[in-house]
Amino acid sequence: MSDCTKKKDMLNKIRELEFATVDLNLYLDTHPRCEKALTDYNCITEELIKLKKLYEQKYGPLTHFGYGTSDYPWQWIDEPWPWESGE
Repeated sequence: MSDCTKKKDMLNKIRELEFATVDLNLYLDTHPRCEKALTDYNCITEELIKLKKLYEQKYGPLTHFGYGTSDYPWQWIDEPWPWESGE
């Protein structure tokens, strides 16, 4: 598997996990006592945090303003941003 494919797969997994966390967040807004949903939310959030950290270590920052660091030189200009991939 090429590095480009791995990068795309990793980014797609991040998108899936982010969607799931938003969906569960909305559900929990209306069902705050649903222990199963909260457990799922926390589990998925932990997985998402780990995956984002791994992605950023391998490919550079996903976000800005304090959520991701940058190696020298500044990495934001090195390649298209995640939302510019055209997918």
